[in-house]
Amino acid sequence: MTAPVVLHVAATPTAPALVLRPWRLADVSALVEAGRDPLLRQWITSLVDNEVDGARWVREQERGWAAGERFAFAVLGVQTGSVQEQLVGNMVLKEVTPGKSAAEVGYWTAAHARGMGVAPRALDAVSDWAFDTLAADGLERLELLHQVDNLASCRVAEKGRYEFDRVLPAAPPAFPRDGHLHVRRRADR
Repeated sequence: MTAPVVLHVAATPTAPALVLRPWRLADVSALVEAGRDPLLRQWITSLVDNEVDGARWVREQERGWAAGERFAFAVLGVQTGSVQEQLVGNMVLKEVTPGKSAAEVGYWTAAHARGMGVAPRALDAVSDWAFDTLAADGLERLELLHQVDNLASCRVAEKGRYEFDRVLPAAPPAFPRDGHLHVRRRADR
């Protein structure tokens, strides 16, 4: 799948509208800034410390789109009455393989956008898009993994209609602590 995908999520009374689109090199500065957040760095495995790292990371996301196996979206907030977009997060659908019944979702939210419902709303949009787009290829289930002590991710999973499935053992170095596996099935939409 190489065609660009842009998803739109309507504003709520307390949160801006969201635009989800593939990452661009023009996003690198905002990506580096978001990556400086110590809380975010605690949970993610792909650290972006500078513009060179950021450009490399964006190119990796572009390759994932071109290969049809990883679909990373820059999540942008748009204030009512404004055309200016601000990076508020990342949402990714990964481990996509035609004929495989499951894929994985992942996300992060920039520090300035936490508590605004960005992650659950973006998660819902990407989940619906994935099922609508990939069901013909056999996609039946989306999996969301997070470390057991990441309570915010657990709340996002619940809000996104991902049911708790089981505890997974740690798998260092990428997953140093036990984790939760949450699942959303196409039939549960």
